Amino acid sequence: MSVDSQATGTGLAFPPGFVWGAATAAFQIEGSTTVDGREPSVWDTFATRPGAIRGGDTGEPATDHYRRAGEDVELMRSLGLGAYRFSLAWPRIRPGGVPNVRGIAFYDRLVDSLLAAGIQPWATLYHWDLPQRLEDLGGWTSRDTAYRFAEYAETIVSVLGDRVASWSTLNEPWCAAMLGYAKGIHAPGRVSAGDAAAATHHLLLGHGLAMDVLRRDAPRVPAGITLNLYPVTADSDAPEDAEAARRVDGQQNRLFLDPVLRGDYPADVVADLAPFGFADVVRDGDEATIAAPVDWLGVNYYRGYRVAGSPRPGSSPAGAEWLGAADVHFVPDPAAPRTDSGWEVQPAGLTASLLQVHRDYRPVPLYVTENGASYPDELHDGEIADTDRVAFLDAHLRAAHDALAQGVDLRGYFYWSLLDNFEWAEGYAKRFGLVHVDYATQRRTPKRSAQWYSEVIARGALGAN
Repeated sequence: MSVDSQATGTGLAFPPGFVWGAATAAFQIEGSTTVDGREPSVWDTFATRPGAIRGGDTGEPATDHYRRAGEDVELMRSLGLGAYRFSLAWPRIRPGGVPNVRGIAFYDRLVDSLLAAGIQPWATLYHWDLPQRLEDLGGWTSRDTAYRFAEYAETIVSVLGDRVASWSTLNEPWCAAMLGYAKGIHAPGRVSAGDAAAATHHLLLGHGLAMDVLRRDAPRVPAGITLNLYPVTADSDAPEDAEAARRVDGQQNRLFLDPVLRGDYPADVVADLAPFGFADVVRDGDEATIAAPVDWLGVNYYRGYRVAGSPRPGSSPAGAEWLGAADVHFVPDPAAPRTDSGWEVQPAGLTASLLQVHRDYRPVPLYVTENGASYPDELHDGEIADTDRVAFLDAHLRAAHDALAQGVDLRGYFYWSLLDNFEWAEGYAKRFGLVHVDYATQRRTPKRSAQWYSEVIARGALGAN
């Protein structure tokens, strides 16, 4: 895609056909967790564990999207969104391992309403809500779960088929494996490096098997996978820091990019994970399955990492989610602004992540499928003047445009999130939405950032700095 650096002589234009959207996930917004035959997910179970979720929050009622989807689609239309990235709830679609007509019908109606509103439906098959029934049988540590995932994909793709504009198999398998099975701060809450290693491979195997289903049953629809990629920088030129960067980049980025885009796992990372039995779960032919050609790659970006091989001022040691990396330290940038989640705001890292894929892997269209920030949004006189989020959006869209200008085949951007919602272990404490949700009344109020984003979409361009 070529990029015109000037929009009406005053700003940065994005290419014609660039996809402008926003994203959500089923468990974070739907609520109605016991309605119409839905079975419990690992997140329903995890939320009952004392201390697991801030404030003791649960996914009920979330933002009540299951009952308010029509209102939310109209909200998207009013903002001028060109696409909506949402996830499908496996526990709603195949409770007990069999198709559920009532649960499937919800997504059938949602897709039809999006199309009627002129909004592209971008459907994600898995955004972490594994049926608890399957977790009880081993969850993602069991190879069988990958095959059950393919069955679930077959069920919903046979219904939605080519009405969906684009399919994604997995959202952020790193988080599902490492935060859910190694660190235990996400569902299912296990703390086992070996379990995380096995879950990583079986998630990717599930991706490959689902790609086979998509190619067979929706051959005309683009399909891909969404990964959370973080640029990793060594704190210095010292060999110990370079080694720390290699290991973190290996587990965060290359462990997922290499099998999907190159057809095999990176040898150095396989060696790093050998003590945890990673190679033992990889069977002949698995890497070929995982490497089923994708039409696009989704990049979820929030921040970057600076790492060292020994403690530095203000640094923190790697947690259990970094397998075998207890000597690695994460080094903060004291000058960087931070979001309400405590994450450093690093827009240049988005450019770096996109360039890493562009430089190191085969040509593939890229989409920023998540990028966003939480801030302590306050409602004053019926308005939320979230100028910090506007600044965040502006800076990251400029970073995306910079990647385009350097030759990256970037075709779209989805802000996270459309709505304030249940933010996993943080419960309802962090607000990422373009739209404020009063959880007591479920009233939706577009923030200033929503209006700003709507204006960018209408122009297809950023204003002059």
